[in-house]
Amino acid sequence: MKKQTVLINFRLTEEKLAALNKRVKECGYSREAYIRSLLDGRVPQPKPPPEYHAMMRELHGIGNNFNQIAQKAHVLNVIDAGRYDVAVQRFIDAVTKIEEAVLLPVKIE
Repeated sequence: MKKQTVLINFRLTEEKLAALNKRVKECGYSREAYIRSLLDGRVPQPKPPPEYHAMMRELHGIGNNFNQIAQKAHVLNVIDAGRYDVAVQRFIDAVTKIEEAVLLPVKIE
């Protein structure tokens, strides 16, 4: 990341500061990082609940099991490998979409 060298001071009302601090706290960013994200055209998402990480670990574990089974299936040629590969790819795509929806900042349109 480029070093931030320019300092900008500006004033807010108490209400605006409270709103900014609330949003900053919800997403876990610093105030500076939150404002930089907004300037980049992205609104940070709130931090996901702790259960999210546990669910994602479980999904990744299932995905790893899929991969191990697929490798064995390809070697032994005992299941429809093409259909299995499509199902695994759908699983990977779903995990990616969940992560993007919950973790990544939303682009301002």
